[in-house]
Amino acid sequence: MPEFARNIVVGFARMGGRSVGIVGNQPLVSSGVLDIDASVKAARFVRFCDAFNVPLVTFVDVPGFLPGTRQEHGGIIREGAKLLYAYAEATVPKIAVTTRKAYGGAQCVMSSKQLRGDVNLAWPTAELAVMGAKGAVEILWRRDPQGRKQAEEEYNRLFANPLPAAQRGYLDDIIAPSDTRRRIIEELEILQHKRLTNPPKKHDNMPL
Repeated sequence: MPEFARNIVVGFARMGGRSVGIVGNQPLVSSGVLDIDASVKAARFVRFCDAFNVPLVTFVDVPGFLPGTRQEHGGIIREGAKLLYAYAEATVPKIAVTTRKAYGGAQCVMSSKQLRGDVNLAWPTAELAVMGAKGAVEILWRRDPQGRKQAEEEYNRLFANPLPAAQRGYLDDIIAPSDTRRRIIEELEILQHKRLTNPPKKHDNMPL
């Protein structure tokens, strides 16, 4: 269903002779935000790949979850948790490449280190932060409109790059875009014999 939840893209590809599952935000549709439909679509695909032992490659460019009462009444927290759960439960090799924006809780959901991601890479254009500079400055400097421009420039200098996330261990490497395919193939080669099992139990408590 190519017309369903077009703000996220899923599919299969071949890298280094291996089949991989691709999940990627589509910034040309709704800026790539995660909404209810996108979360469910990606979660089903992630679980499908995990069931058939297909490695996952995730391309991250997400400004956050779609706000609004319609999404809240529809259960965005529950549906978004399905994607988080799917990535956390998956035991296949998981590689993520942050290409641009990765803001807030949506960044955590997209195959982050916190969800047992194996390799997390980023382009130099990546921005991993709680929110964008403009939104943050409007909150922090709401009583001082005159100082917003300087504050926004400082916020961009400090956070609108992948270095702070790399220093804190949320990224494994910052790579040039032209090296992306080669690095993914190399990491898949390293992870081909990955063995990971979930704690023994009757079943997990999946958010339904």
